[in-house]
Amino acid sequence: MDWLLLADGFFDPEAWIAVLKVTVGLGFVIFVHELGHFVVAKLCGVKCEKFYLGFDIGGLKLARFTWGETEYGIGILPLGGYVKMLGQEDNPARMREEMERARQQAEAEKSADRPAPPETPDQTARAQTDEPGPVSPAPGATGAQDRSPPGNEELKSSDRAEPALYDRRSYLAQSVPKRMAIISAGVIMNLVFAFVMAVIAFAMGVQQIASGVGGVIPGEAAWEVGLRVGDRIVEVDGQRIEKFRDMQEAISLGDNLTEGKRVTVRRPGHDEPLTFVVRPDSSGLIPRIGIFSPRTTTLTAEPFPVLPGSAAARARPALKPGDTIVQIAGRPTPKYAEVHARLAPHPERPLPMVVERSLDDGSEADRPQPGVERLSVTVPAQPMRRLGLVMEMGEITAVQDGSPAVAAGLKPGDVIRRVDLDPPAAPDAVGNPLPPGDPMTLPQRLRAHAGKPVRVYVEREGREELLPVDVTLRKADWYETPIADGDPMSVPVLGVAYVVLNRVHAPVEGSPAAKAGVAAGDEVVRARVIPPPNEPGQKRPFKQEVVEVKFDAQNRNWPSFLFGLQETLPGTTVELTWLRDGTEHAATPVPYTAADWFNPDRGFVFKPLYFDQKADSLVQAVALGWEETVRATFLVYRFIEKLGSQQVSPKALGGPVSIFIVAKREAQQGTARLLIFLTLLSANLAVINFLPIPLLDGGHMVLLVYEGIRGKPADERVQIVLTYLGLAFILTLMIWVLSLDFGWIPRR
Repeated sequence: MDWLLLADGFFDPEAWIAVLKVTVGLGFVIFVHELGHFVVAKLCGVKCEKFYLGFDIGGLKLARFTWGETEYGIGILPLGGYVKMLGQEDNPARMREEMERARQQAEAEKSADRPAPPETPDQTARAQTDEPGPVSPAPGATGAQDRSPPGNEELKSSDRAEPALYDRRSYLAQSVPKRMAIISAGVIMNLVFAFVMAVIAFAMGVQQIASGVGGVIPGEAAWEVGLRVGDRIVEVDGQRIEKFRDMQEAISLGDNLTEGKRVTVRRPGHDEPLTFVVRPDSSGLIPRIGIFSPRTTTLTAEPFPVLPGSAAARARPALKPGDTIVQIAGRPTPKYAEVHARLAPHPERPLPMVVERSLDDGSEADRPQPGVERLSVTVPAQPMRRLGLVMEMGEITAVQDGSPAVAAGLKPGDVIRRVDLDPPAAPDAVGNPLPPGDPMTLPQRLRAHAGKPVRVYVEREGREELLPVDVTLRKADWYETPIADGDPMSVPVLGVAYVVLNRVHAPVEGSPAAKAGVAAGDEVVRARVIPPPNEPGQKRPFKQEVVEVKFDAQNRNWPSFLFGLQETLPGTTVELTWLRDGTEHAATPVPYTAADWFNPDRGFVFKPLYFDQKADSLVQAVALGWEETVRATFLVYRFIEKLGSQQVSPKALGGPVSIFIVAKREAQQGTARLLIFLTLLSANLAVINFLPIPLLDGGHMVLLVYEGIRGKPADERVQIVLTYLGLAFILTLMIWVLSLDFGWIPRR
């Protein structure tokens, strides 16, 4: 769920600068494509009547001017651009009309250019007396060269499409090779533009996210095989990996996913690399293995270094953007893995730590040598916010390789019904087994018994009685957080991931949910998270959207809903809807802080782990630019291929709104990052435009190839059918991606 608070761009000048960069960049991608058509058309002698960015639907335009014989302008609909050439008609049904217009214009120009024959005395006399005389045929109008029957001239001109009938500057009058050059020029220019942008970007230096593991999603493929925070991914199926995006592409667009991908990692404390066979989950929009990108120990500046209202926001002294955590509880934290390991064990205790803060921030400008100061900071515990509902325990969905759960024989499908934290020595003896309690707090309660034996009673299919399973819990210096719809809960010390059902086991006595009337057996069906209202005159540098969460058999979202609630502003309310005996009930409880359940995350926002990829010379910049352009071009082909094989969902597509949002995010990371995105976008435009779809450049090219081979254009009726099919496809695609962009079609 996208519940993280976002920087409010309306109050952020840097966001407006990013928007301006994106607008110019996206406009330039379209401009160079149309410029390619325009320049080559001019070189071939074709008259260009219009050059537009955007479409002037219904004649509506933002700006226009005429220079020479061409009208230049910006259309009202910013979804592309076009060059209108004389004689070019995308609708074959109007081709004859265009041919006739061109023929008449050509004849008129011939008549205007033809010198008049010398007059004879007899003709002069007739002209002076206005006396009619015999009319002489124009030279060449009749004769031995034309013996066709009368009335067949129009049929001949239409069928043979003789160049002599066209304006010599018409697109239709050009040879097939020239028309091919004009059509392909836009695509070629996009590829050239992509290459140039990439070269400039690498000359400036591009910040790339390193390939590693900054977090693992419980129950996902990476979790099952045992990938951990701090692992650095170095290979996927023998392919060297340096960037996080390369790992994503190798997984999501790779082949033979059912056989698994061989992922090789470097793990701190291990001299040799470790290799895991990971089977990506293909049930979502794109295949994934369930990891976050790596992080540093430095707090970010954008949108904020700590979540508002969190424990980290209450640290004393206050934390600032750019602070680096160098020590926690007396132990050094050179990498994020060490920070993560220090946060996991005792979330209920205050956290003493040391941070380094740069003095080179303008406030210390009078210092001769700005440096770094060290500060001792204490961060309080972060109680979990909850509504006061204990939900029912669901089945185990995954068991982690090499975990105590595997050794004890726990399986997917088992349901934990009781836990004996102090089991008797005799295997058949019964101690004092307790219900597992709140399934959301089970990971924290079992962590307190790490290293000790416990007995777990599970319900297993095919057995009438509960099955006792003895297991020794391991020590786990990590924690896992469900973040996306449908994510399960996990118990690191045991090594299982399990579902939390949407059905209420019991409300917590005296809680807001209990006061609202929620009772055992009620089925939660919907939750609407509503941010607190702004105080009069208050302007926040961030915003929190209203979020609606759905609960049903396919959306068992209680874990992700509750953890998402931790990232909201204090004072947030929840409009909860539940079902009882077929009737819906609703109330608006205010979340409260639990007394015995704590969030190890505490609200820190860390910078991603970047490395700077910068060329040392122009030659290297060209080499890196070429490599990036080739990658971007083939990435589009691979995406289309996987879309066709249904490995990638059509819901993963994005329209103009998605493109703009991603471009803005990249622009905020720096100009070089935006240029790399424009490289991908320009290559994308080139590939998509050259697909053999009628109305696109690729469709025109197919018809030109046919004309070149056969020596005549394709039948008009065939062209009409293909055009309407292409138009239907493009309109359907546009409606689809816009519906995804605006949320009319849910992506999940």
